[in-house]
Amino acid sequence: MSDILITEAGRRAVPQPSADPAPSPARGRRRGRASRVARQLARQPGLALAVAVVALVLLAAVWPGLFTARDPLRADPSAILRPPGARHWFGTDELGRDQYARVVHGAVLSLRATLIAVALAFVVGGGIGLLAGFAGGRVEDLLMRMVDVLLAIPAVLLSLAVVTALGYGTTKVAVAVGVASVAGFARVARAEVLKVRQAVFVEAARASGSRWPSVLIHHVAPHAVGPILALAALDVGGAVLAVSALSFLGYGAAPPAPEWGSLISHGRTYLATAWWLSALPGLVLAALVLATSRISRAIDSDRSRQR
Repeated sequence: MSDILITEAGRRAVPQPSADPAPSPARGRRRGRASRVARQLARQPGLALAVAVVALVLLAAVWPGLFTARDPLRADPSAILRPPGARHWFGTDELGRDQYARVVHGAVLSLRATLIAVALAFVVGGGIGLLAGFAGGRVEDLLMRMVDVLLAIPAVLLSLAVVTALGYGTTKVAVAVGVASVAGFARVARAEVLKVRQAVFVEAARASGSRWPSVLIHHVAPHAVGPILALAALDVGGAVLAVSALSFLGYGAAPPAPEWGSLISHGRTYLATAWWLSALPGLVLAALVLATSRISRAIDSDRSRQR
């Protein structure tokens, strides 16, 4: 509360500013959200472990030198096919290259392709769903029939068809995986728009004379984007698997680039004598997929409680 200063001339009350101003509502909401997340992580060790796994993989993709100083392409003829140990945590391959360094540097390629795929599906699929749900009529029928065609084709086959048409490479694999995920994002976005477009504030914006692009962007999209973001978080795990699967089949970056899928595929030749070449990159991939799935479930449950 502000203090009151009584002056001698006129005995007039002059409000003085308080020494401790009240925090802004936005800052209070941010603090409340951060404390809620911290309490949730403290109550759920599995979720905290999932967040730690994702954070470590992202950090490895952004700053691989923090985890290893070894060159992933440098061969060492004196250390061929050595098992995991203190010197080589993930062992070495048939050329003596450190497998741990290759897995760490492979996170850059694999996660870049995954993020491109999810971003493409989010933008294209979300845009199609928003337009179809808001426009309705023939526009909705045309767009959703195209989505139904994409849904009729299995995602793996659609990805293979697209990457075969585009050619080999990490970016082209990412585009293929993203195209295969467009239909799911479009259906979720359309369903949310159908819920929002009949709301009172949308009708008020239309009645006030706002153009339909403005209504869609400023009123409908912000209220429909939440479930699409939750789907994007859930789709990260599937996109990692799809990218690695295409890389496993040989459609990714050309050797000796250390993509996770190509590392697993290359290690098949030595499964009988060097199991670590395929098993350890596979365990890292599985840990990331499980962690992203756990985080997406937590996001979805939190949104359900807030409703």
